[in-house]
Amino acid sequence: MTGLFDRAESANLDRARPLADRMRPRTLEEFAGQQHFLGSGKLLRRILEADRLSSAIFYGPPGTGKTSLAELIAGQTECVFERINAAAAGVKELRDALESARDRLATGGRQTLLFVDELHHFNRTQQDVLLPDVESGVVCLIGATTANPFFSLVSPLVSRSQVFEFQPLGTDEIRQLMMRALQDVERGLGRHGVTATDESLDFLAEVSDGDARRALNALEIGALSIAATGDAPVLELQVAEESIQKKAVRYDDDMHYDAASALIKSMRGSDPDAAMYWLARMLEAGEDPRFLARRIVILASEDIGNADPHALVLANAAAQATERVGMPECRIILAQAVAYLALAPKSNASYVAIDAALNDVRTRAVLPVPRHLQDSHYPGAKQLGHGQGYVYAHQGEDGWVDQDYLGVERTYYEPLDRGFEAELKQRLDQWRSRRDTSPGS
Repeated sequence: MTGLFDRAESANLDRARPLADRMRPRTLEEFAGQQHFLGSGKLLRRILEADRLSSAIFYGPPGTGKTSLAELIAGQTECVFERINAAAAGVKELRDALESARDRLATGGRQTLLFVDELHHFNRTQQDVLLPDVESGVVCLIGATTANPFFSLVSPLVSRSQVFEFQPLGTDEIRQLMMRALQDVERGLGRHGVTATDESLDFLAEVSDGDARRALNALEIGALSIAATGDAPVLELQVAEESIQKKAVRYDDDMHYDAASALIKSMRGSDPDAAMYWLARMLEAGEDPRFLARRIVILASEDIGNADPHALVLANAAAQATERVGMPECRIILAQAVAYLALAPKSNASYVAIDAALNDVRTRAVLPVPRHLQDSHYPGAKQLGHGQGYVYAHQGEDGWVDQDYLGVERTYYEPLDRGFEAELKQRLDQWRSRRDTSPGS
């Protein structure tokens, strides 16, 4: 009777599991995605085939198979699989798991595969506790994290682990997973006899943003909601749209820097559509609009400069207006600035010039201020000879005189032949030519 009760309880628990959990892959052949390191001949596949797995860090967004792959690896080895969630475990729980692993290895010779989910939630002390047993081989660590390990984990732990970056699943891969779930009688939705239109599957595959868990859970909600409506229930697009919640835009510390980089590079590359998308992505995720305004002001000088001097004026005005107006209206102000800057002529000549000059100041002999340029507006300056020989530029024709302002020959600012800077280039070329051909040159 105990066996019957056990089987009934197991069946009840299994029915309560969400579809995404029930449909976890049972073999590597069923595993979807990540072919860049798991495909035939790729690094992780070769490591597994050679049974030479050492500690690894699985890094990537939710729903991309980090936990599923760890469980598959555990099933293919003779290691004892032990799982810890770093968000809930403290130092004591971690030490207990490591002590059990040491006893297991010492008494039975079996290594432990320790899977730590959300590894980035471990503080530095907890990560340091892991190091000795990872180094000695007491445990084979697989850590799963949605945060960039090079930012969120201590360097010694990263250096002792192979990092595998998981990518969001493609729409075709998610669509195949949903089709398998619809047809699978044992674990999936096959016993309900539900089919789905191409439009509904395409919609769920697209809106899930590469997250298989999200797509499968939405599919289950939609399928179960229509399962009793007829002999051959069909999941239509409208039901699919009603079965998935508004997505929460992923935006952690990594995405903060990556999205900001994409915004700047899109404006620099004169693509207003891409720039507008990254601006919207950051605003929708709750990014501080003042941060965006500051980045836009910097770009106006760094990448546009004198090719369009008005760009800095407009960017600075947008920053001031953003500070005054706030969200949601300041999105319009930021969008105006982004569009203008993306389409403005580009020049980094000022940026290159100041960095070159700073490098000379830091690495070369300091240049004295030429005597004729020194301050002469104090008693005794004339006695020292300061300012003697200086020629007031406005005394020359068109406000220019041939005069040395540095004491050595150096060239920093090289204006480009773009936008308004092309006019500046003509002026500079003219004055440099006059200086080169003047009698005192």
